Amino acid sequence: MLKYIVKRIFSLIPVLLGVAFIVFTLLYLTPGDPARIVLGEQATEEALAEFREKEGLNDPFLVQFGNYVWKAVTKGDIGRSYMTRRSVANEIMSAFPSTLKLALSCVIAAVLLGIPIGILSAIRQNTLFDNITRFLAIVGLSMPVFWQGVLLILLFSVKLRWFPASGFDTWATLVLPTLTLACNPLAVITRMTRSSMLEVVRQDYIRTARAKGQTEQIVIWRHALGNALIPIVTVIGLQFGSLLAGAVLTESIFSIPGVGRLMVDAIKMRDYPVVQGGVLFIAVAFSFVNLMVDLLYAWIDPRIRAQYR
Repeated sequence: MLKYIVKRIFSLIPVLLGVAFIVFTLLYLTPGDPARIVLGEQATEEALAEFREKEGLNDPFLVQFGNYVWKAVTKGDIGRSYMTRRSVANEIMSAFPSTLKLALSCVIAAVLLGIPIGILSAIRQNTLFDNITRFLAIVGLSMPVFWQGVLLILLFSVKLRWFPASGFDTWATLVLPTLTLACNPLAVITRMTRSSMLEVVRQDYIRTARAKGQTEQIVIWRHALGNALIPIVTVIGLQFGSLLAGAVLTESIFSIPGVGRLMVDAIKMRDYPVVQGGVLFIAVAFSFVNLMVDLLYAWIDPRIRAQYR
């Protein structure tokens, strides 16, 4: 197992290098002069030239990219913000707890609701409950986040005044962003649980468990769900990684000081080091989540665990 973990960690290196190269290239080709944006329109040519030289903007593209990767690997330095002059790593780490809190609340809510609903929908296939569940899942997948967030603010903040429309310091401020962002993962997890359970409950060993006199609860929750967890865990991991990366709109709508909002502000201000660092950080987080999911496979399924003994 340790060999497998080390192999997976080393396999992340080309992925991260590829992400860094693509983002660096896109920002390099983006119109706009960072020196002019940072120093303002009234800056003199001498000040602009000094800024470009200090930040290495006059170097060729490959030299700039090589210096960026070298500093990131050897010093953990992924640049400094043009606007605040703070370390990009510090900027991201100060914003990451809010994003992680939001993503965890969403994925926990989606798992606690999605798995039981998916199981009930599978064991009651083609009933009224199953039809309503599938309809609501399609609605949850179809609703845009920005539209849903605005509707929730208008209903629960403006009209009913139950929850605040912005902020992220109390449990009440967590409700509306969680509802907004959790609908899509909830629908995906529900559909995957239903599909996986429908495939498992038709297997011979499920009929054997029932024939041996096992209660329906034990048959469903121990035998069926245990063997249906692999695709469900895969979807949960992908959804959690997507939540870490895709909370941009939600954080902007509810004024949450997370990584998504930090990157949106950095894009507006042409703060390239923050944009590069944010994308690289999201790639690392997504890759780490995928690694954890692969390790969960071995814990859930003894057949997978036996391959690495």
